[in-house]
Amino acid sequence: MNDLYDTDFVLWSERQAALLRRMGNRERVNDQVDWGNVAEEIESLGRNDRREIRSRLRVICEHLLKWQFQSAMRSNSWSSSIRKARDEIADLIEESPSLADYPATQLSGLKGAYVRGRRDAAAETGFTHLPQTCPWTIEQVLDHGFWPEAPAP
Repeated sequence: MNDLYDTDFVLWSERQAALLRRMGNRERVNDQVDWGNVAEEIESLGRNDRREIRSRLRVICEHLLKWQFQSAMRSNSWSSSIRKARDEIADLIEESPSLADYPATQLSGLKGAYVRGRRDAAAETGFTHLPQTCPWTIEQVLDHGFWPEAPAP
């Protein structure tokens, strides 16, 4: 189990929380430990990584939209923000391989992040014609070589 702590922290935290919950159902010598909440807190450590992935996806979507639809205003800060967010997601997945499929999940992953990123991009640009659904695949969003072209006039 210690190897799992070093190779997939999220999976380790989920398993530890499950074990603590099972222990919570048995009689203990030390009944002053709040086992249910201890398990919840350990599990929340893994949820933080998921939250971070959603946050980074949101930033990527917002800046890819501005990159595509405000091509005349492209900036190094947008490309830097996109690159950093992609790197941070890759780092989280490298640290916890069980998160590899998470960015592609429906509401928690790309779909939900796109809705929020689109809202932010629309508020900042004033554009009302941005695509309602994400025009890119998760592979494109996470690919350092992907930069959407401006739409044809």
